[in-house]
Amino acid sequence: MKRSIVHIDEEKCDGCGMCVPGCVEGALAVIDGKARLVKDSYCDGLGACLGVCPRDAITVTEREADPFNAQEVSHHACPGSTVRIPSNAGAPEMGQWPVQLRLVPVNAPFWRNSDLLLAADCVPPTFPGFHDALLRGRRLIIACPKLDDTSGYLEKLTQILTANDIKSLTVAIMEVPCCLGLERLARAALTASGKSIPISIITMGVDGRLK
Repeated sequence: MKRSIVHIDEEKCDGCGMCVPGCVEGALAVIDGKARLVKDSYCDGLGACLGVCPRDAITVTEREADPFNAQEVSHHACPGSTVRIPSNAGAPEMGQWPVQLRLVPVNAPFWRNSDLLLAADCVPPTFPGFHDALLRGRRLIIACPKLDDTSGYLEKLTQILTANDIKSLTVAIMEVPCCLGLERLARAALTASGKSIPISIITMGVDGRLK
């Protein structure tokens, strides 16, 4: 059926993610550095997200699309990818949300003039002093080079380093072979960005102690 539905101009979109919380149906997500319509049936076509896009990249168009399905949306919509700066209650050094590399926006206020911590998924639960010793004063991205679908990770991290004033990059990995992929990813992204950003590697033992 032909109906009203949002359209995202990828040339204008810079992946800031500001449109995501503007869609209560959860129809939008930042994927590979661009805002994208997750599924036609999640979009009601009303365009509540239009006013929050700083790049005017979102419009409402008429095209063939699956009908809006409110019941499907009720099972899908989740605040997990909503860009936010949380309170410090319960997480004293937590400076932003989301933190997963696939979900973080390329452009966001919390990246500006920041020290960036790229941590393997296993590091926070393994190291009891993670917040105080590693996260304090840094912005966080987590990723797993072994279990994640890492297609697009290099491009995404390169875009973040290129588009923002990152002061330093710290990579926290485990002392297991698969974690070396995260260090390689960080170094490749830094090279591709063309910037001279100081980088340091922190290795965590499986016993929860810093090496």
